[in-house]
Amino acid sequence: MAGAESWIGRGSTKHLGKYMTTVQDHYQNVLSDVYSWMLGGYDAQLAKNRTFFEMRNIKPIGSMTAVDLGAGCGFQSIPLSEAGYSVTAIDFDSSLLQELKANDTTGAVTIKCDDMLNFDEHVSAPSELIVCMTDTLLHLESGDTVTKLFGKMFNHLEEKGRFVTTFRDLSNTLEDLDRFIPVKQDENIIFTCFLEYEADTVKVHDLVYQNVDGEWLLGKSFYRKLRLSPKWVENQLSQVGFSDVAVDVENGLVTIVAAK
Repeated sequence: MAGAESWIGRGSTKHLGKYMTTVQDHYQNVLSDVYSWMLGGYDAQLAKNRTFFEMRNIKPIGSMTAVDLGAGCGFQSIPLSEAGYSVTAIDFDSSLLQELKANDTTGAVTIKCDDMLNFDEHVSAPSELIVCMTDTLLHLESGDTVTKLFGKMFNHLEEKGRFVTTFRDLSNTLEDLDRFIPVKQDENIIFTCFLEYEADTVKVHDLVYQNVDGEWLLGKSFYRKLRLSPKWVENQLSQVGFSDVAVDVENGLVTIVAAK
């Protein structure tokens, strides 16, 4: 389809936006506005991550500093700051970071709008903890970029510092209608996703219909996520120097905690 605005259907639905291929454009044009809603709401995500960190005994014992890579609207940063960490939150999406700023009541989160690969330009002293959660790792350009990031993190962490990541295992290919995923819907928003599998990536097509003043508007875009297996990530972390790498996979969601 051509053009930034074109009509679809019989006048009741309007398409807004162009096809996007970068993660940053995808978030800014489609996902940012519905991100908290998509994941079940702000308070629910904060509560979920408070429990996540408590269950893994992630609490400050060293420098009390943490870095949240791909922090978004603060679902990890705020629980970590509540636990006593001084957090540097890094993300390229200014809209999500504004949401973080509005919800941070601790005053312990420093916000930086930048590519997460540049985290060491914003945090000079070694950190006790680095987190990169909710598929953020899959947003990187290539496996080589992931390995490079792991090396930078290892060098940056203080002794016995830890790295925590969560991501979906996309290494197994879904076929036919299983590639269509109804993400979420309510009376005003319908979010559907379609997955197109490539050799090293998955092309994620997001379709978001929103009811605005009785008119259904369609935002659509795609971006690519890396197909990283848990074993590959474990091996890369070990190769850059992490001595203790714990991997847990539940319902396709991978959680890895690695210690220096």
